[in-house]
Amino acid sequence: MWLRLDDEACQVGLGECLGRALEGRGRVHLVGELGAGKTTLARGVLRAYGHCGAVKSPTYTLVEPYELDGVRVYHFDLYRLGDPEELEFIGGRDLLGDDALSLIEWPARGAGWLPDPDLRVELRVVGDGREARLEALSAHGRVALERLGAMPAVAEWRLADDRSTGSAP
Repeated sequence: MWLRLDDEACQVGLGECLGRALEGRGRVHLVGELGAGKTTLARGVLRAYGHCGAVKSPTYTLVEPYELDGVRVYHFDLYRLGDPEELEFIGGRDLLGDDALSLIEWPARGAGWLPDPDLRVELRVVGDGREARLEALSAHGRVALERLGAMPAVAEWRLADDRSTGSAP
């Protein structure tokens, strides 16, 4: 699924819709260059579960945990990860379980250690806005993407799905 996100409000809105579609569990890889809006999307996901405060990228701590209305969300930022094994030392295996929602920025830095994602969200800057490509990589991811696609707000952002013939973001 390809989406056009004209501004920050659209990115946060997509995050809120995505949070509802995931129903509080799963692993989501957030991919994109610096400034593409990975943390902005994460803020929207957290809002879906009632978080109203600021959301900072956990660049130095690697993970920021949230307990929201019975849902555990872990926001990872692996940009400064020196070695994927560092995730073992912070208890990553326990945090990345099936009973929580994990949002993982810069997942390539944890390659070989991270479990497979349910969804992969690729963001890229296009003019003043963003484009998002969402790809389901598990049964849970496919169900979440179906739920997401049925939401009216998402229909407004949708681009033609035949974009796979062009260059990927």
